[in-house]
Amino acid sequence: MSLSRRLASQSSVIFAGRLGGAGLIFLVQAFIARLWGAELLGEYLLVIATVNLVAVAMPLGFHTIGTYFAAEYRARGERRQFIIFLMQSYGYVVGTLVLLLVLGLPALELVGQGDSVVAQHFVPLLVLAFATAMVYVNTSVLVGLKRPFAGYFADTIFRPLVIISAFVVSLGFAVPIDGFFFMLWIVGFGYLGVSLVHFAFVIASIKRIPDTVPVRPLESRRWWRFAMPWMMISLATDFFFDIDLLLLSHTLEREELAIFGVCTRIFSLVSFGVGAVYAVTMPDMFESQAKADNEAFKRKIGEANLVASGISVLLFTLMTIAAPLALMLFGPSFSAGAAPLSVLCMGLVVRSVMGPASMVLSIHDRPHASLPSVVLSLCTLMACNWLLVPHFGLMGAALAALVAVTVWSVGLWWIALRTAKMDVSIMAWFRSRNTAPVPAE
Repeated sequence: MSLSRRLASQSSVIFAGRLGGAGLIFLVQAFIARLWGAELLGEYLLVIATVNLVAVAMPLGFHTIGTYFAAEYRARGERRQFIIFLMQSYGYVVGTLVLLLVLGLPALELVGQGDSVVAQHFVPLLVLAFATAMVYVNTSVLVGLKRPFAGYFADTIFRPLVIISAFVVSLGFAVPIDGFFFMLWIVGFGYLGVSLVHFAFVIASIKRIPDTVPVRPLESRRWWRFAMPWMMISLATDFFFDIDLLLLSHTLEREELAIFGVCTRIFSLVSFGVGAVYAVTMPDMFESQAKADNEAFKRKIGEANLVASGISVLLFTLMTIAAPLALMLFGPSFSAGAAPLSVLCMGLVVRSVMGPASMVLSIHDRPHASLPSVVLSLCTLMACNWLLVPHFGLMGAALAALVAVTVWSVGLWWIALRTAKMDVSIMAWFRSRNTAPVPAE
């Protein structure tokens, strides 16, 4: 089976799992909006956004490089080096948990957020963030060890099951806010159990790495050189809309915030289908680079771009048609998010066409080169929110996000072209096809 067909097949299975799990979460969010009100749904989305941002910071970026180093150490037979990497990764998660338990609430009081929704639900929020951080590390490692299904299904299948179970149990409360509070406790500790079982899969997978090479000294410096830039990149890409929701919480009303939050969750779902393509092919790319097979590396990037771009165009079309029906599940007022959601999905097409520049820069040992584009995109987002949201509301927020994503994608493509001397866009694949030699008859 060719790489492109395998990518489409495996990413389709992963995306199908994500779609099923997201369907359950959308049902919960729809019921929260209809039974507890759109304002409480807005509070719930703010809590989840905060959890995601805290969780992505807890491993200090090591979850973003787990796939890379797991694939590298597996290819080189460096099991002991991999074990040291795992100890540091999980150690940072536990260390930041302790630090937040001690200093978290005093820090919120210091910045005037002592009565915020985050402070009110601080303990279950922190437990859920810890569990989420563990799953982030687990997933990246398992994908690097060529176990993508085991890696992704904790988040795509079991987290939605925990959330919907917690919501059903919480419906027994007469006062919605009490049910909401109880639901967060169940979700936090339920997902903690899932994360620990997921961690057991990582431990069981260590034996997949041969133990033929001694430990290399000072390897942790190399980990840090990749981890910190990639944490910033991950914050600005995978959690772009969590940051955006927190920014918009000071501009939009809670009901509008709930509508935009649902739109961003739908966008995150469809973007996962594209991200799964690159996740499935990453171990093969890393192996090609480790073996200095540059032509195979470029070919795999081109095929991944082709599949990802095709999927993104298909998903954009489907969302344009189905978005009004999907949003009506949350209530009549949510139909206002249909057009903004289509605008958001255009950003997915832009990202896919411009290619995985951040990954290529890291493989070429230049992860810091991505940071200017990351900072520029966040500054663009804040500026466009300030200019557009007060005048155009939800559509202004969607346009601001699209402009920021475009700036980020084009900027990274240009940096990769200049520094790594590689065109990672889909246009490179088309050029290679047009210039390929014709076989003799």
